[in-house]
Amino acid sequence: MNPQRRVRVFVVDDSATVRNILSSELARDPEIEVVGTAPDPFVARDKIILLKPDVLTLDIEMPRMDGLAFLRKLMHYYPMPVIIVSSLTPQGGEVALEALHAGALDVVCKPGAAYSVGDLSIDLADRIKTAARVDVRRFTNAARDVAPAPACLTMTRTTNKVVAIGASTGGTEALATVLTALPPSAPGIVIVQHMPEFFTRSFAERLNQMCAIEVREAKDGDVVGPGRALLAPGNYHLLLQRSGAVYKVQVKSGPLVNQHRPSVEVLFKSTARFAGKNAVGVILTGMGADGADGLKAMHDAGAKTIAQDEDSCVVFGMPKEAIARGGVDSIVPLNHVAEKIMVLAE
Repeated sequence: MNPQRRVRVFVVDDSATVRNILSSELARDPEIEVVGTAPDPFVARDKIILLKPDVLTLDIEMPRMDGLAFLRKLMHYYPMPVIIVSSLTPQGGEVALEALHAGALDVVCKPGAAYSVGDLSIDLADRIKTAARVDVRRFTNAARDVAPAPACLTMTRTTNKVVAIGASTGGTEALATVLTALPPSAPGIVIVQHMPEFFTRSFAERLNQMCAIEVREAKDGDVVGPGRALLAPGNYHLLLQRSGAVYKVQVKSGPLVNQHRPSVEVLFKSTARFAGKNAVGVILTGMGADGADGLKAMHDAGAKTIAQDEDSCVVFGMPKEAIARGGVDSIVPLNHVAEKIMVLAE
């Protein structure tokens, strides 16, 4: 895309109020142009072909044809960057996960009690500008289908080992790829994936069904142990703590860090402090720089660190920043990250 041209955005939502809010708020960004809106997929279909937007924002609960069915058709016949704008509900979280698997790049919540219009517009504008640079044809479902865990991944020494993983845009599929390839004897894992509240619980439950390890949304005081992965709840920071030889997590509120809550930075810096050389840090696909300084802190504390390589990233933002700051020991393709974790955690 020409860097001098504004990002052309098309908004699909059955609520006229939401369409107006998104259109007016996004129009405040001088790098974005809202080229059109539609109340449902049937209207959107013809307008998208005519207007050729760079990015689509899509509601997933609409009459006549739901957004998920439309997304699947769109990614098959006319693939383009799509950001889901969903209601903040457990049911919405589950459907949003289906949308991410179907090819959507990201998900944000509609403005409401938990997310102000101002916060949403800034966050959504940043995500739209990042999405416009993604070649979605490289990341079809066929290419992203999760392979079964390789039988060769084994580990016998897991005492006092912790793996901290951070991810953002594209991270749901990347995490599925990594976690499903780990054996039940894998070291304890703590994860921050940039996702809204409720969505993380659905995501953890889905991963738990797919993986040989236990995966669940973290609760304050949970023990980090072999064969278990704890995912930061949406809208809460996740920190690693240590009590004697036992690692636990702290789940807490607090200000946004690097515009995020949960923040990868917060997790990595606490892991550097309490685990040091007994940790492995992993930074996966995502926009921005969240976690780059934290991974450097882990590296300086003696931890082994991994970054996903550019070719396998949906967005090579967070890994790129971590590499540039000197905090990365190994740069590996996504399908080799699990294997590298097991080697470094021995």
